[in-house]
Amino acid sequence: MLDNQTVQPGTHPYSRWLALVWIALAELFALSLWFSASAVEPQLEAQWHVGPVWGAWLTASVQIGFVVGASTSAYVSIADRVPSRRLFALSALTGSIVNGLLLFSPGIDQSLILRFLTGITLAGVYPIAVKILSQWFPTKRGISMGILIGGLTLGSALPHFILLFMTSIDWVWIIRISSLLALLSAVLILFLLPDAPQISIKSAPVSLKMLQQVIRNRPVMLANYGYFGHMWELYAMWTWLPIFLTASFSYTIHGKSLQHASTFYAFLVIGIAGAAGSTLGGAFADKIGRARLTSVAMTISAICSVAIGFTYRDPVWITITVASIWGFSVIADSAQFSAAVTEYAEPQYTGTALTFQMAIGFLVTVVSINLIPYLQNQLGWRFVFSILSIGPLLGILAMIRLRKEEVFHAKSHSLPS
Repeated sequence: MLDNQTVQPGTHPYSRWLALVWIALAELFALSLWFSASAVEPQLEAQWHVGPVWGAWLTASVQIGFVVGASTSAYVSIADRVPSRRLFALSALTGSIVNGLLLFSPGIDQSLILRFLTGITLAGVYPIAVKILSQWFPTKRGISMGILIGGLTLGSALPHFILLFMTSIDWVWIIRISSLLALLSAVLILFLLPDAPQISIKSAPVSLKMLQQVIRNRPVMLANYGYFGHMWELYAMWTWLPIFLTASFSYTIHGKSLQHASTFYAFLVIGIAGAAGSTLGGAFADKIGRARLTSVAMTISAICSVAIGFTYRDPVWITITVASIWGFSVIADSAQFSAAVTEYAEPQYTGTALTFQMAIGFLVTVVSINLIPYLQNQLGWRFVFSILSIGPLLGILAMIRLRKEEVFHAKSHSLPS
């Protein structure tokens, strides 16, 4: 979680931008664990003789584990008891081991348990990376947070990139390589990144007693509603778009060419377009305001979630054009919701507010991820992604109201006392 802290800028010999490079790289490598199984879901379904509904839980179980891990660690203040870099490295190392155990899993039941445990370990990676980043960038976090989320996005798409170098899909190697990358992330963060130049840290504790104050804070809850809508769309899109691309391209591309085409474009849309979107989104948020940036991003992503289905079986360039715009916009606003909470929440319950936002947001993804395969059987690929537009549309309404709150507060602070 983000802390309220005092830092003396410019007094540390180590460049904060070089620190950002190591943090983002470590995040990129560690987050390859998130979709390591989902990227080869069809092969694992065949391996364990299960259908797409069970396959959806390969991602959903990670989400649940992340929520449990993040909530528990925040409540018992692990991040305040263990140095951040050490906690990140230990979590990445443990995640590497747990992910590797998939190689010895005899069936889907044991695999879902391992994916759940992987989610728990990732709760010591992503939130801790945010905390480390906040220590190096006490102000003007828009662009740095955007780059960090870019690392998360590329890391989530990394298994698809690895698949590009395989003559045939071999899920065993995806698991092996992602585990090795997580191990490398632990080395980067522990041995190449020094401690931030902090003078003092004042923790924002997590407390159930503070939850009532979070709920009563209107701007904080509006930011949360926007985040919930954003999360409804994001992980379902990341999980199912590669499957959609394969199904769509199969009418014009066949054999190994189909595998390489769908894998390449999945990485392009989720990884490259997504990283560009999160980075530019962070830069523009500092200039035009978080509420305005998030509203624009969610408007575009909502349109794309409806439009993408109508490109099914169309020429590849049409599908990829819409998908790339979707991949860019769906993540461009991601970092801004938690940043808004840190701005509007009082210091004594900032930690509680961020934990609440993250926990509910990732639980929302469990519903949308598992809803897609059910509805795909009923609606087909042309219409199934339209259900995801509900999230950003509701999020836009929340952001419009938040924008009004920002204007109101700006006017009230400008009045003479």
